[in-house]
Amino acid sequence: MNTRLRTAYRGPEAPIGFVHGEPVYPIAGSQRSGTHTAGDVLVNQTADGVSLTTVWNEFVETLRMYNEHRLAIMRLLAFPTTVSLDVVQQAVSGARFELASEFGEPVGMRPAPDTLLIGYSRGDYDLAVRYTWRFLRDATYEQLAATHETALEGDNRHITERVQAALLSNTTRENEEGKTVFPLYNGDTFVPPPYLGKVHTAGHTHYLTTQGALGSSDLEDAIRHITHHGYGRRSGSQLLILANESESRVIQRFVRGETSGDGAVSSFDFVPSTDAPAFLTEKTIVGLRPPGEFGGLRVAGSLGPAWLVETDFMPAGYIAVVASEGPDSRANPVGFREHPNLAYRGLRILPGNGSYPLVNSFYSRTFGVGVRHRGAACVVQVTSAAVSDYTPPTFDLP
Repeated sequence: MNTRLRTAYRGPEAPIGFVHGEPVYPIAGSQRSGTHTAGDVLVNQTADGVSLTTVWNEFVETLRMYNEHRLAIMRLLAFPTTVSLDVVQQAVSGARFELASEFGEPVGMRPAPDTLLIGYSRGDYDLAVRYTWRFLRDATYEQLAATHETALEGDNRHITERVQAALLSNTTRENEEGKTVFPLYNGDTFVPPPYLGKVHTAGHTHYLTTQGALGSSDLEDAIRHITHHGYGRRSGSQLLILANESESRVIQRFVRGETSGDGAVSSFDFVPSTDAPAFLTEKTIVGLRPPGEFGGLRVAGSLGPAWLVETDFMPAGYIAVVASEGPDSRANPVGFREHPNLAYRGLRILPGNGSYPLVNSFYSRTFGVGVRHRGAACVVQVTSAAVSDYTPPTFDLP
């Protein structure tokens, strides 16, 4: 890289890699003798008269704003981390009291916590944008901006698909350091810790199938799979149903006491949120309606203790029920890992080796994901297949 165009970052550390500091690019050149300034460049503006230096500086500024604009879905499902391996406490065995005697002393107690080593992946990803000087000579500002926005959209999609894949894929893998990166409970030999007298066995899975049409009982089972591990029960924790429009429409027709698609009688009514369009009903709503928004996401309504969020984040045919404790909480199921060096976090735009930055530009991001709380979410696939035949969606990821 041209040493005159080094990237510098400053500012406090931000969650999930969204850098608050503003990058500094001395793109106009230095004051040293023999060094070209922006005015010396043969092509220094677009066809409609916008300075290439102005375009570059605005791209850097929009990246800063973009990085500060949090991806709401990801923040509710994930939390920031820089470590490759986490030690997650699973359960602590309760101490047992003994009958006291008049002269004897009790046996000493020593806690023996049950922990699990959880790994997070990490990789370097980049995207090149290249222009010829003739293109820049005749290009308009709108053409350059469209390319920049396409790169931003690609980064947005890549991040959310990685978090999505961490939840929906039931395969155990390894990170670049050989540490195990787990999915949710996937029926392996691991035995989940007991909770309030609920004892689990090996083979426990949080990847379910409807084994037919989607019904209320499928979601009720998914909710129980989360709450019987203790997630979604304490104050500040909220159960979310993330569903595509096609599944969301089915869920919004569930009525308590009536048979749903799976032939079972629904235990809950779907109740529209306070932000829902006006509707007529002969029933009386007992209790509070769910809010219209949670963590920056629009809430369609509730089904029992869970709030329905309709989102394209979920592919058609899949539903995720997640216990979220709010943006960036370490109790959220997925870890979003970035580099310990602040300069390598967030989406960065790097100049190339040309005489002016826009000839070659590189967008770069370093990150990875991994499930931290294996019992804090449950995925339901709408299919006639058995639970043992759960099949994750195909992810087009590098």
